[in-house]
Amino acid sequence: MSGRDKKGNLGTTVWNALALDGNFYENARNTPKNQRIARTIVILAAVSHALGSALILLINRTTLPILVLLLLIDGLSVVGGYYFWTLTIWKIGQWLRRHSLTYGDLLIPIGFAYAPQVLNFLTLIPWLGRPIELLLSVWSLLAVIVAVRQGLDIRTGWATVICLVGWPLVQVAIGFVQVFSLNSF
Repeated sequence: MSGRDKKGNLGTTVWNALALDGNFYENARNTPKNQRIARTIVILAAVSHALGSALILLINRTTLPILVLLLLIDGLSVVGGYYFWTLTIWKIGQWLRRHSLTYGDLLIPIGFAYAPQVLNFLTLIPWLGRPIELLLSVWSLLAVIVAVRQGLDIRTGWATVICLVGWPLVQVAIGFVQVFSLNSF
């Protein structure tokens, strides 16, 4: 994102990220403003995911202190998954193809690729919660593939392989946290 283009605000950034625009991800540069926007998207995704879990916890009559703790754990699992997935992508990218990108350089486009997760509060819709969650996960996966393809300047096939290494681990970890949260208290 150059200083003069119109991608500078959160709403436009989320929209461009949702559209899977390769040029958008290719032009995502490591600037303090983009770092803030990417972190904001990931935090909004975590809050949205926690809100999606909140209804289930409230239906199960979870006490307030336990509810707050479980929602905090849920949100932190999304943020932790973001950092872990970015780390796996960066390490595999280094191994497959020597590049000059730093871990921090990848945090921005992958943070932008978490934009579909901002809609995770829609999992509150009865009977559609799990399908919506799966759809948003796949949408995020596709966005990360585009971001990695553009950021590492590699073919789509290699970007897919790189992203698919960490994605199942992140999904299992978040699912484990959800199941643990619902069954432990």
